[in-house]
Amino acid sequence: MSNHAIDPKLEARMQELVQELFTYNYQYYTLDNPIISDKEYDALYDELVALEQETGFILPNSPTQRVGGELLSGFTPHRHLSRLWSLDKAQDTEDLLQWHQRVVKLVQDYNTKNPDQTPLPDPSFAVELKFDGLTLNLTYTDGVLVQAATRGNGVTGEAILPQVKTIRSVPLTIPYKEGTIEVQGEGMMNLSILEAYNQTAADPLKNARNAAAGALRNLNPQVTASRKLNAFFYNVGYASDIRFENHQEMIQFLKDNHFKVSPHVTYFNTIEEVMAELNRIQEQRNTFDFLIDGAVVKLIDMRTREVLGYTDKFPRWAVAFKFEAEETTTVLESVSWEVGRTGKITPVARVEAVELAGVTVQNCTLNNIGDIERKNLKHALGSRVFIRRSNDVIPEILGKVTDEQDGEEIIYPTHCPSCGSELEMRGAHLFCNNRLGCKPQIVARLAHFASRDAMDIETFSVMTAEQLYDELEVRDPADLFALTFDQLVGLNRFGEKKANNLLKAMEEAKSRELASFLFALGIPNTGKTTTRALADHYKSLEAVMTAAPEELIQLQDVGGIVAESISGYFADPLNRSSIERMLELGVSPQGPAEPAAVNTDSIFYGKTVVLTGSLQLLTRDEATSKLEACGAKVTGSVSKKTDLVVAGEKAGSKLAKAEQLGIQVITDENEFVRLLNESLNA
Repeated sequence: MSNHAIDPKLEARMQELVQELFTYNYQYYTLDNPIISDKEYDALYDELVALEQETGFILPNSPTQRVGGELLSGFTPHRHLSRLWSLDKAQDTEDLLQWHQRVVKLVQDYNTKNPDQTPLPDPSFAVELKFDGLTLNLTYTDGVLVQAATRGNGVTGEAILPQVKTIRSVPLTIPYKEGTIEVQGEGMMNLSILEAYNQTAADPLKNARNAAAGALRNLNPQVTASRKLNAFFYNVGYASDIRFENHQEMIQFLKDNHFKVSPHVTYFNTIEEVMAELNRIQEQRNTFDFLIDGAVVKLIDMRTREVLGYTDKFPRWAVAFKFEAEETTTVLESVSWEVGRTGKITPVARVEAVELAGVTVQNCTLNNIGDIERKNLKHALGSRVFIRRSNDVIPEILGKVTDEQDGEEIIYPTHCPSCGSELEMRGAHLFCNNRLGCKPQIVARLAHFASRDAMDIETFSVMTAEQLYDELEVRDPADLFALTFDQLVGLNRFGEKKANNLLKAMEEAKSRELASFLFALGIPNTGKTTTRALADHYKSLEAVMTAAPEELIQLQDVGGIVAESISGYFADPLNRSSIERMLELGVSPQGPAEPAAVNTDSIFYGKTVVLTGSLQLLTRDEATSKLEACGAKVTGSVSKKTDLVVAGEKAGSKLAKAEQLGIQVITDENEFVRLLNESLNA
């Protein structure tokens, strides 16, 4: 934007053109109801472009800025104001009914245990399409789009504001201007747009899902703009000063603020009505101009959502219903064998490329030799087979189209395809036992050890593991903690900065919590839930290592096979030696922290507290955690039961209501933080 003054009449005309074009864009891209011809729209757009060039002045919400700007150097992390949760999945109606039963029981239990509270209503449900694109999280402050990010891990995503601004169904400004809100939706490429794009593209796009994800994560926003993406919005994840009573209010808020919402949002009072609606959506699935991979069922009442809350991963008040996978036939061309981190040899089928549920499928899983035999695929090379994308994600071969044994034979390997060691058959699986000398196993173990859910060693990737294996003979996770700067800086593509960053990340990883360390070890038949249970129960690494199978089996989620796997892992001299080396090199897994004693003398103890407005020194989640650690109950609305309101910048109706009810208010954030620290450190 130019700093020199412009003719007020020209500026006024530009403002008028921006508003007109916004209206026409909204009618066309959001409401799908154009009220002006393309020729008339282009004339107004060209007039605005000419005025911007003449004056050197561009309004921040000008539609000319949607074409994409200069090439970016990279993506920056963005921390969401409120966590973006995953959804629990219902694979069939039985799973859905079980979810419904849990919800009903939770509501009944709450009402029984809280007779003095307003009872929660009987569950009623909203059903929405589950779009299959890329999740978007948009941040608006005072009515202006200031940030857009991918979902990432739910806490931190990647900032993609320049890319998202190219989506014409995304409003750059909204009427709601009271503080900050986060709005979640799904970016996608309409199937008709994909088809039109591929008719003229030099490099056709394979499917709509990857086209949208690739466009939004392209460093060149002009490429994003060329894909003509669309977006639907379905949730207000964070609002500094607004509260909805039910799902309908939130959807209406989105509509009132010019967000494009799905026309397929329906409401029901019974789970039987919900199931009928799911069947209807599935029948209509192929008529939509966009991909969906299911539907989402949510409780309508917002207070019930707050009461039911969340598990570690999912909201208890919502579930994603996965549709039956689509099937087709193709030709099985070949089978290759891959080595995993446990030494398991897995067959991977190569099939003649075929479109399935909007995706080009070329590789399918066969699981193991038992799977091949069970599906009558031993003599199937060159034959036509049925394939299915299970849950619309993982392609699998279901079996041959005919029962004739007229295909080429799938030859089972007798030796490891990587290291040449003789393979061992265990049940239905082949295994390579050369765990100390088989490269794919070692590389996969190193990558798993360093992964985000394990030791979370930043900058470490499969490529890093392969390079360390090849050039520094790293064979065991313990070897990582013995690496030096001089070793790393001499590697190809390793400068001083990268070497220092990796060493710093490994130093930080030494004090990861015990549950993460146990998961990083890759103990057979265990996952994150089991290793968390082990850490929470035994508190220390030594206690876990010495636990007997009959003791382990008493834990939740630990059966006989898992107990034997855990005990056997720590009885193995090679595993114990690796762990002992890590401990000698400074690795110190941290047991779960004991809950701190609550200071009953704190001014927050036993109080019901409401946070409103924007806090500068703490995030909303941090403030909530600290208040709860002081023994306070944090709620989202002001009522006669509220004891204290903490009001940050731009506090609105909640502050006014608190003053009206005579509730104590803290408006000095520095004083609020001082009181928190005083209470926590007492």
